[in-house]
Amino acid sequence: MQDVITAAPVARVPVRDGAGGSFPVHRIYCVGRNFADHAREMGAAPANPAARGRPVFFLKPADAVVTDGQVPYPPATCELHHEVELVVALGRDAPAGELAVEDAQGLVFGYGVGLDLTRRDLQAEAKAKGLPWDIGKGFDASAPVSAIVPVAEAGALEHRTLTLEVDGERRQHGALRDLVWDVPSILHELSKLYRLRAGDLVFMGTPAGVGPLQPGDRFRASLDGIVEVQGRVLPR
Repeated sequence: MQDVITAAPVARVPVRDGAGGSFPVHRIYCVGRNFADHAREMGAAPANPAARGRPVFFLKPADAVVTDGQVPYPPATCELHHEVELVVALGRDAPAGELAVEDAQGLVFGYGVGLDLTRRDLQAEAKAKGLPWDIGKGFDASAPVSAIVPVAEAGALEHRTLTLEVDGERRQHGALRDLVWDVPSILHELSKLYRLRAGDLVFMGTPAGVGPLQPGDRFRASLDGIVEVQGRVLPR
């Protein structure tokens, strides 16, 4: 069947594999309140997996990824906030049905680091009215991301940390061992709600220290010892 329009190309993220490969993005899932210190700074109680609660999930458009570091300041906000996060890239489809925790790691192709950019004023307004806050999260260029590093190269993550610097000043720093839900647990929980596919990216949540970005600010986000992404916020 022939297309009747010319559609936008699939968003792709570079892969650091020595061969110049790229990772086509299917969906972007994001996890909220996955660091207790960030939950507290946002005025929410930290999640408790032992209580069998569900993680907070939301989505961004697949084409929200930014791979060249150039971030336009978004419209309709005066409070653009940064949230540095571990990014998990899935290289296999999940089987139909609920994914077992012990099988979840087998879906992972690699890791990166990214920013979950947030129009905080729009998010706060929606929260205050008890409304969904999609417009605060799911906007154009809201997901700057590094290259994806394959699992074999990245190695174990338990002792790794996330760091964000803005204009040379450290704004956020957190240890991955402090995640409330780890990667297999998050993939297990997502599988109860969605069919996970090769090409999915999962932004795993941010540590404390979120704050504003202004036009002209330069940022550097790193998953220590593995990969980083640098960029700047463009003038309005």
